[in-house]
Amino acid sequence: MKCLVTGNAGFIGFHVAKRLMERGDSVVGIDNVNDYYDTALKEARLQLLEQTARDQGVEYEFLRGNIADKGLVEQCFAGHRFDRVIHLAAQAGVRHSIEHPDAYVESNLVGFTNMLEACRHADTPHLVYASTSSVYGANSKMPFSENDGADHPLQFYAATKRANELMAHSYSHLFRLPTTGLRFFTVYGPWGRPDMALFKFTRLMLAGEPIPVFNRGHHSRDFTFIDDIVEGVVKASDDIARPDPDWSGEQPLPATGSAPFRIFNIGNGKPALLSEYIEELEKALGVEAKKDYLPMQQGDILDTHADTRRLENAIHYKPDTGIRAGIEQFVAWYRDYYRV
Repeated sequence: MKCLVTGNAGFIGFHVAKRLMERGDSVVGIDNVNDYYDTALKEARLQLLEQTARDQGVEYEFLRGNIADKGLVEQCFAGHRFDRVIHLAAQAGVRHSIEHPDAYVESNLVGFTNMLEACRHADTPHLVYASTSSVYGANSKMPFSENDGADHPLQFYAATKRANELMAHSYSHLFRLPTTGLRFFTVYGPWGRPDMALFKFTRLMLAGEPIPVFNRGHHSRDFTFIDDIVEGVVKASDDIARPDPDWSGEQPLPATGSAPFRIFNIGNGKPALLSEYIEELEKALGVEAKKDYLPMQQGDILDTHADTRRLENAIHYKPDTGIRAGIEQFVAWYRDYYRV
């Protein structure tokens, strides 16, 4: 197949593009390689994708540009006929959205609209896009289920991602565009984002500096290893969304519809306390962390726990990487990449 992967210089997008090429698909990537975090890391990912394409003997093209640029997106679709579009480009970061909402409007709303329009006019067989567990916001019922409401986001980032889900439904309904939204739960692993806890903690601990531990580490996260995420993304992309024959407007379930539309949680399903996560990192590094205990941050959710049964039933999704094994793989990559 020929696949478009937006955000392919990013953490998840890079891994998805690499997996697709390793199984023989051709890939076109779009990314603006912005400086939200170290661009050298993004450039290294892009170099590895080039190498993967050569090793696998598959076609790969990279477009350096902003998905909010409608002309660029139209040019991309004019030059290619995509079997799948996997839209992972977005302005990331929960707390960053509190101070810089305009960046999220541009990338997550304008950019997503451009992708919907392009897929609509190209009759794209399937659009898969990234949502987030943050849409559950003020919900406290655990585990988080796609059949629960998600209308009380606690940050603007989450609000834009919830908007993406609603926008996708409208295009699925109006134009019969098959769409699948994936609510990611705290993804970690090699080539991860430097602003995420694992990366930040590793850097600080190896430097002998204290790590910021919010809420004394008593909040939990459904930490999900990147390989498990990629497996779910690719399988969900292969399985084209269809209308739900049992959907009823009398009792409208929010994660499916009479249109070819669906939303899935994609997580590990086994949450761990942040304090446990830190303990596993200490073991992997052989370093005891100096901890700077801080109150809960503005906009943070206390706990996350994914109910993944719908994704399991749809594509036989079965994450199998525990946090010990996942953290060990990240530490091995970190030591190799940064030569420490």
